[in-house]
Amino acid sequence: MLLKDIKTWVTVPPSGIGGSFWVIVKVTTDNGIEGIGECYGIPVSGDIACAMVEDTFERYIAGEDPHHIETMFRRVYSAGFTQRPDISMMAVFSGIEIAIWDILGKAHDVPVYQLLGGQFHDRLRTYTYLYPEALSADGSPGEGAPDVYHDGDAAAARALDYVDMGFTAVKQDPAGPYSFQGGRELSLTELNRCEDNLRKIREAVGERADILFGTHGQMTTSSAIRLARRLEPYDPLWFEEPCPPDQMEAIGKVAAATSIPVATGERLTTRVEFHQALKVGVSILQPDIGRSGGIWETKKIAVLAELFNAQIAPHIYCGPIAHAAAAHVAFSCPNFLILETIQTEFHDAILQRPLDWEAGYMPPPGEPGLGITLNEAVIESHPYIGGGRLHLEMCQTVLDSNNSKTITEIE
Repeated sequence: MLLKDIKTWVTVPPSGIGGSFWVIVKVTTDNGIEGIGECYGIPVSGDIACAMVEDTFERYIAGEDPHHIETMFRRVYSAGFTQRPDISMMAVFSGIEIAIWDILGKAHDVPVYQLLGGQFHDRLRTYTYLYPEALSADGSPGEGAPDVYHDGDAAAARALDYVDMGFTAVKQDPAGPYSFQGGRELSLTELNRCEDNLRKIREAVGERADILFGTHGQMTTSSAIRLARRLEPYDPLWFEEPCPPDQMEAIGKVAAATSIPVATGERLTTRVEFHQALKVGVSILQPDIGRSGGIWETKKIAVLAELFNAQIAPHIYCGPIAHAAAAHVAFSCPNFLILETIQTEFHDAILQRPLDWEAGYMPPPGEPGLGITLNEAVIESHPYIGGGRLHLEMCQTVLDSNNSKTITEIE
């Protein structure tokens, strides 16, 4: 059995939830077994991302035995005389590699988690962001919808909706825009909004749910510590990526200054960068399997985390294929904490059968491989048109800590 062909798609989720487009991969063997994968966050236009995936497959993967995961990883990791973590190439490889594991599971007639050490957990605890009930085409709150990011009462009400669905943890990031300039000092307006949102969510959900406080590298070290001290009374389960991902020592200083566990990882790749996070004191790792190096590398990251008494909480902000792949790794890991989840009509529609939830938990899939099948017609009916937004975008405005400048004025 050898890896023979590859096909790629870029599809556009109508709601914008999960990113502005998804890069989906199908790999076929010479004996006809198909596997599917998904790349996360390649920072170029979708058509260029597909060309990168196809070039990498033909250059390093085609004709290889699918069992040779380590060999294929080393080839792509070292591509072009790099031999270092490269977020674009590892996202390219991750999608291909996920598809190869789907093939291996089907070839051996077992779910992928059985090839990763076997099933450790009976079910996976999951969480969700606080998404508005009504959304516009770009994923922002629709007309008349309450603003769950900047209105603490709306956030609390939406949190209760999700808790009533069975979720035992909810997340949001009310801190402010994610500017290309890097860390900055939050304004008092932003600090007050964050504290107000968290307080009102905690008052609403009580002990029924954990609160995950997401930030995305907006802050300087000092600003992150100021915010953490405001949040500590409400006992969030974690404080996520408080400083930019290229400031790992700063993230470590925040971790040392607060009782809240610090989490990070969605913008990191390979065990090299996650090891750096562990060494500075990060206690919850958030690898995104479509960027971190794929299934095998993410399993290694989880094993490495065990040596630091740390846990993994896989990041998901993409389509359901990477979501399914992350679940297989999670089922096999003793130090799994919780899995991010997204469910929209489009997430369900691009699969022949949607992913399963049982009151906020995911049961183990029993089918071979990833246990999912694409609905290619739906994917192709939502095509990407070149030149549009990237998967995710940074705010291109230079920001300051002026208390009169609110997020609505910036946007």
